[in-house]
Amino acid sequence: MQNQMQNIQEKLAEEKLNVSVGGGMVNAVFNGKCEMLSITIDPEVISVEDKDMLEDLITSAVNEGLKRSKDLAEERTGSLLDGISSMLPPGLR
Repeated sequence: MQNQMQNIQEKLAEEKLNVSVGGGMVNAVFNGKCEMLSITIDPEVISVEDKDMLEDLITSAVNEGLKRSKDLAEERTGSLLDGISSMLPPGLR
């Protein structure tokens, strides 16, 4: 079972989740281990006047990427945890 979990973790590290916010003004790539691998910002939103908007877009991209990554990890590990749960006595499930 430990090998299965390690295998899942390795596969999650290889998964790529693309996140785009602001109509494509900010794009980020995350893996299934909640790590941001890259971020791309449209040069047109990089200006002193739009600093607050850019900060909001980056925050949105990071939060969405973390959420998707967490959801993916829960999906991948859920079946393994369900299998463990089914082996427990009824009072411990």
